[in-house]
This record gives sequence, structure tokens and C-alpha cells, in this order.
Amino acid sequence: MKNNIKLFITDIDGVWTDSSVYYDKTGNETRKFNLNDSTGLLFLYLLNIPVIVITEENNEILKRRMNKLKVNEFFLGVTNKLAIAEELLEKYNVSWDEVAYIGDDINDIKLMKRVGYSATPAQAPHYIKRVANYVMMRKGGEGAFREFVEKYLDINGLLDSTIEKYLLINESF
Repeated sequence: MKNNIKLFITDIDGVWTDSSVYYDKTGNETRKFNLNDSTGLLFLYLLNIPVIVITEENNEILKRRMNKLKVNEFFLGVTNKLAIAEELLEKYNVSWDEVAYIGDDINDIKLMKRVGYSATPAQAPHYIKRVANYVMMRKGGEGAFREFVEKYLDINGLLDSTIEKYLLINESF
């Protein structure tokens, strides 16, 4: 694979989470995120590659998490992910071959088939795995997004230099 990805798009549930939703006795909803995934974001930020979230879910938990991580853009409550992605191609002036996407379910198939680099977590159904360029070792909610980013960087010989870039920026620690 060539080092030509200029935009990373990601789903959330089943990728950043294990798709579980927890409710307390008063009906409040919570989700568990794996903090290791934020390192994947950091690596992409160091390379000036935008990260976009497109998900069918729409709730305050996701909004807070995406804002805290300073995700470039996020689209919640989306039923047609492909349509949003087409708008993003124009906005970011990129082609389908320059987009990477990670998803885990049936609503991700169309987008996975269009992009230059697609991946899915280990727990995805077999028909999703058949569509993906890369099936990760990790499950959603267990650092799958970070693995996705690191795999791309490693394939393209960028992982070590990105780590070095991080270390130089943070050498005072």
C-alpha cells in the first residue's frame, strides 16, 4: 500500500467501543471507551491527517468524547454514511483512494468498498471481514482504532518516524 491516505474516517460503536450500552436504574446511558485509541488519533494529528467520525448513534456521551479528543469533525445520527463521506471528499479535496475507513457492521459495507484502505475489528461478522483490506487482531473497545492507525503507519514505514516526532515534542517529560 502506498502512503497516500489523507483522511481517516471511523465508526464508533464496535470500533472504539465493544458495542455495549449500560443503563443505570434511572435510565442514564454509559459506554466504555478504550483510552489506547486516543494514541491513534495523536499519531494522525502529528502527521496532519484529519480524523472524521461518522456514526448512526447520537447521544451526549459521544459528543463529549469526540470534543474531548478534538476529533476534526464528527457526524452523529447518520444513516447514510456514504453520502457524508462523498461530501467530505469535496471538502478535503481528496479522492476515494486517499481515504481510510474502519467499520464493523452492515451499515459500513458501502463505505468500506469505496475507500483506499479499509479495516474491521476482530469481532466483526464474516461478511464484513470479507470486505475489509485488513482484519485487526483486536476487538472493538480493545484498542482497535489504534491498531488500525499503527498498521497503516507501519505498512508505509511511518510508524517509527511518527513515534520519534512524538518523543521530540514531549522530550521534557
